[in-house]
Amino acid sequence: MLSDVREAFKIPQEVNPTIRTITMGISLWDCIDSDPQLARKKIYDKITRYASRLVDEVERVGQEYGLPIAQKRISVTPIAFVAQSSREENYVKYAHTLDRAATAVGVDFIGGFSALVHKGFTHGDEILLHSIPEALATTEKVCASVNVASTKTGINMDAVYLMGKIIKETATLTAEQEGLGCTKLVVFSNVPEDNPFMAGALHGVGEPECTINVGVAGAGVIRRAVSQAGEADFGELVEILKKTAFQITRLAEVVGRVVAERLGVPFGIVDLSLASSPSPGDSVAEILEAMGLERCGTHGTTAALALLNDAIKKGGLMASTYAGGLSGTFISVSEDAGMARAASEGAVSLDKLEAMTSVCSVGLDMIAVPGDTSAETLAAIIADEVAIGVINNKTTAVRIIPVPGKQVGDYVNFGGLLGGCPILPVHPFSSDKFVRRKGRIPPPVQGLTN
Repeated sequence: MLSDVREAFKIPQEVNPTIRTITMGISLWDCIDSDPQLARKKIYDKITRYASRLVDEVERVGQEYGLPIAQKRISVTPIAFVAQSSREENYVKYAHTLDRAATAVGVDFIGGFSALVHKGFTHGDEILLHSIPEALATTEKVCASVNVASTKTGINMDAVYLMGKIIKETATLTAEQEGLGCTKLVVFSNVPEDNPFMAGALHGVGEPECTINVGVAGAGVIRRAVSQAGEADFGELVEILKKTAFQITRLAEVVGRVVAERLGVPFGIVDLSLASSPSPGDSVAEILEAMGLERCGTHGTTAALALLNDAIKKGGLMASTYAGGLSGTFISVSEDAGMARAASEGAVSLDKLEAMTSVCSVGLDMIAVPGDTSAETLAAIIADEVAIGVINNKTTAVRIIPVPGKQVGDYVNFGGLLGGCPILPVHPFSSDKFVRRKGRIPPPVQGLTN
């Protein structure tokens, strides 16, 4: 089967593409009930019913195509919507229900313990946000996300300020695991409704009853293509990147459609995002270095990343009928061995990473900072990053871990696909008075255009 696919899409034999995730999105709107126990039973029953064959079918298709599929995941309707009719003062039991359902069907993660608060809070939103630390500390597979800003609405600084505190509390509650709970928490601007990547996956309000979304990986394949390009000029390099992105994206869509057909649910989107892993050679940083940078983070890095991100989008869009999700380039620190090395050597700083996010989606991802970083500083880091998303009308996000007991120069290892990285310094000067102003930063002029 894979040989036929290789021939059809002209994929070289030495190229071994992988798929990062196949994520099933499940709507929970019909699980809303004023009786919280009944609501949670409906949630558990629906997830386990729809996803009962997900893992088996994904693994079967992966074997048939000879194609590694790293993870199987589920995303659900934001729980802040689903739970607020129950009139409970804590949503942790909903997180436990999601965790039990994910365990029962054998997926790696389940996303959607989420709230959309870019313009303000409902009562249910506030309950969910305050439930996040305990929820993430007492579950294994649950992921949480909060959208605090959009180009249309501006930035909800009340939510930004609160998320600084929530991240800090989550780190404290999971201190024995190096603040692991924070690796399952993302703060967004312009959140997409069909993102298959954790920890930010959710099944948006405009999504169908159930769908299959695919997240591409491909960093190793792209790095190999760049290395083989030698001293090609930028125009030639872009053509190589576009062609390679087309090949791996087309294959991902074919696989996703096969899985969707066998499960009897609609195919959703392919997320074109270029994702790395801690494995040697599977690194976005090493792609940039293969372009001619001595180390990722040096002068020229932002330009190289802009070229890479644009070429991947152009090639991927031609290969996919329905592209969606984030469709950017991950510049995760701990999940990318090359990025972690660059950070250890001082080539990559928090400021440089922020600059790089201006030319790619996703944002400040899997960054470890000292455990004594204040909640206000965390909030200010979030504010800076979501502002880039708001002004540029694109998705950006922050997944940051203030690791309890760690200081600059220390190293933290989260294990598995989460990898490890050094503790990066934050600025010593205070942002406290700024973030304590709260209120809402108005939308930019771009947000008023039709």
